[in-house]
Amino acid sequence: MQRRPFLATLGATAAALTTGARAQEPAGKKLGWALVGLGSLSTNQIAPALAKTKHCKLSAIVTGTPAKAEAWKKQHGIPDSHVYNYETFDRIADNPDVDVIYIVLPNSMHEEYVIRAAKAGKHVFCEKPMANSAEECRRMIAAVKAAGKQLGIGYRCQFEPHHRECIRLAREKVFGPLKFLEAGFGFQIGDPTQWRLRKNLAGGGALMDVGIYALQACRYLTGEEPVEIVAQETKTDPVKFAEVDETITWSMKFPSGVAASLMTTYGFNGKNFFSATCQRGRFGLDPAFNYDGIKGWTSRPDVKIQFPAVDHFQAEMDAFADAILNNKPFTPGGEEGLRDLLAIEAIYRSIREGKAVKVEAP
Repeated sequence: MQRRPFLATLGATAAALTTGARAQEPAGKKLGWALVGLGSLSTNQIAPALAKTKHCKLSAIVTGTPAKAEAWKKQHGIPDSHVYNYETFDRIADNPDVDVIYIVLPNSMHEEYVIRAAKAGKHVFCEKPMANSAEECRRMIAAVKAAGKQLGIGYRCQFEPHHRECIRLAREKVFGPLKFLEAGFGFQIGDPTQWRLRKNLAGGGALMDVGIYALQACRYLTGEEPVEIVAQETKTDPVKFAEVDETITWSMKFPSGVAASLMTTYGFNGKNFFSATCQRGRFGLDPAFNYDGIKGWTSRPDVKIQFPAVDHFQAEMDAFADAILNNKPFTPGGEEGLRDLLAIEAIYRSIREGKAVKVEAP
């Protein structure tokens, strides 16, 4: 596996799938976004971020809950003609005010609605994890490419300045060559009836939900894909976590020789970090993956990781819109989501087989 050159300008521009993308648009144009799924993330993070964007506006909503539709119509000034449910969703193809469809649904529904959005002739932005399997990711990529549209995946941390500075420190070898990585993200999950604990909806547990952040961090710090993974799972509550993983620890080898040790959990709080050990020093973030309050540190007093807070969702949506408006390539796109799922599948395979496994190539 080769280093990925897009990491040098990570998050600056949007989708690798540029076939048929529009020509440059007039300055100041805003693209209309439709949100599919009006849960907590859409309500508390995405909609407020859309209101702050430079290149985007909320134009339509898709929900199966009439009460939510009424509340959103009033709060955001959305006309009846721009409100859809899951049965009428495909009519969005006839709405010229919608340029981008943002899929914010349980993981198992991502494939269906990304493909339907592409068939409706719209650009597509999809929350992470991209899907429940690598094969689903491949079908999603193919569908959006066939439609001549762009596909972006919601890896918000790639647009956050502390993360971007850590990538620069690793890339430019400020502390010397990278040698070892540690990363972890987890929390004590509550409601035992929620969809995140149902395998048919979530695809997995802590690994799919928050462990993917730790995995991403190691991948974009190295600029490489893991070639071998060893993993194990621990459960302290086999009833609550009957269908999905509670705690997973795993190690990864990269082509350059960098080793990584990672963990994720739904069982307890307190893990939200990454650290990079290099030939001549160390750096990292703790906390690393929150919506705000991210803090950086280094082993050298002359090198600091300190930046003003930004809205991650605002940054990633503006980057995607900018790429569409100006026909520029975008990362992270579908291929990035696919690479994460290939690594995640290797982690689960290692747990099942009880041994080190190779990571499948894209």
